[in-house]
Amino acid sequence: MAGGKLSARQKMINLMYLVFIAMMAMNMSKEVLSAFGLMEAKFADSNELTSERNEALLADLEKKSDEKPEEFMIPAAKAKQVSAASEKFFNYLETLKVDLLKKGDYKIDPETGKLPFEAMDKTDILDEAWFTGDRLTKKGQEVMSKIEEYKSSIRDILGKDVKASKVLSNFEKTFSTEKVENKDGKKIDWLDYHFQGFPAIASYTKLTAFQNDVEVTEANIINYYLGNVLTDAVSLDKYKAIILADKSAFFAGEKFQGRVVIGKYAKVPPTGLSIGGQAIDLDEAIDSTGAARLDFNVGGVGEHEIDGTFTFMEDGKPLEIPIKGNYVVVPRPNSATISADKMNVVYRGVVNPMTISFAGVPDNKVSASGAGLSKGSGMGKYTMVPTSGREVTINVTATLDDGSKVSDKAVFRIKDIPKPSGQIAGQIGTAKLPRNNVEIGKIEAVLEDFDFDLPLTVTGFKIKVEGKPSVTCSGNRLNGAAKTALRSAKRGSQVQIFDIKSRSNGPAIKPASPLIIELTN
Repeated sequence: MAGGKLSARQKMINLMYLVFIAMMAMNMSKEVLSAFGLMEAKFADSNELTSERNEALLADLEKKSDEKPEEFMIPAAKAKQVSAASEKFFNYLETLKVDLLKKGDYKIDPETGKLPFEAMDKTDILDEAWFTGDRLTKKGQEVMSKIEEYKSSIRDILGKDVKASKVLSNFEKTFSTEKVENKDGKKIDWLDYHFQGFPAIASYTKLTAFQNDVEVTEANIINYYLGNVLTDAVSLDKYKAIILADKSAFFAGEKFQGRVVIGKYAKVPPTGLSIGGQAIDLDEAIDSTGAARLDFNVGGVGEHEIDGTFTFMEDGKPLEIPIKGNYVVVPRPNSATISADKMNVVYRGVVNPMTISFAGVPDNKVSASGAGLSKGSGMGKYTMVPTSGREVTINVTATLDDGSKVSDKAVFRIKDIPKPSGQIAGQIGTAKLPRNNVEIGKIEAVLEDFDFDLPLTVTGFKIKVEGKPSVTCSGNRLNGAAKTALRSAKRGSQVQIFDIKSRSNGPAIKPASPLIIELTN
């Protein structure tokens, strides 16, 4: 239809074609808009029905929770949390729909109760509200934030229950907000792909469909919790791992030998119990779980066997279950374990942490004494602060189950706090520093390789510059006279800092070893 000079008649024909095509496009557009409207109405009806079913399911679960709290209390509580989170997000989506209608000035027809589907063709309502260039507006960011908040709530409620993994997987798939590949093969943001550039009725329908996803998710999870309690009877969660050792005690150097089985503790009352051919009184031996408590003399040192029978009634006949086991009797403990947590000596004037225990005896039946020793907090924990002498003795007494006592002792050497080292700018002993660094530097005393945290504060020192008399300084920095002497020193000359005195919050400290500094300028 293009090219060359056209006659008036040909121009008229071409114009008619354009009008015809435009009319077809308008009709198609109206049909599409109406189709979206019909879909929206169906989703809305579905949401209403699903909401009613969810309320009924939740009510049924709450009723079961009252009747059988042991089985249904936790599932009902979690279902209520899911319902609350879903309702909150559903209502937020409803505010987005209301806001869209308000900004487009769309009103429901009072006679038909329907929206003006064919008139809802604006594409700029959400475009302007949610998007700005390649980024989201604050409102768009809010929408994504609310979606993630809902997803996080459901994840937290479902937790890490292995049986909920399929439900959680379906949920993650339904509410995935990963980037989506468009028709051009380019990945774009989820919100952009689903809402930017669409007619108002399409976006409105998508929001209603999103609400439907929320309602269906709530229904799926509540049904999961209803089904979950029905399978508890066969769930492995109700079983316990029971360790069956080949014997009840092992000596040092031996390998542990035994079996691990999965089982339950039966609450079926037995009719008889005998150990070693001797009948046991069931009224005294059986506890609430159906377990039998054994109480007999263990005998001499060595390995012993347990042989007996458990008798139950089954189908009106006695059923005997054999009891087989063994145990080992070890000698009574007669020595204590006493160790210094830091080293083999204790230091004078500081808090030395120690651990004191007696093999096979609980902490509350062990007592320890010694000069400067006191009980700390924790199992077997003590502290010692020795003050005088060169040795300290710790005596330990343990009370055994039969009331008899056993004792032991250990001797520890007492050492003084080691001599600290002088330090400047992180360097100890000898250092190479610019004159200015020495002038403004801080003199410190540190305890090298000392395992205790004992901060030292320098109270004074002396400084000797080549060719100048020594200067005494108070505190930990050079005074005016020392700085004057230092400024006269030449490059490469040595400066000595000695007689470094310091104090601690505890014992007296020896003067620190001196510093020799070579001036680099």
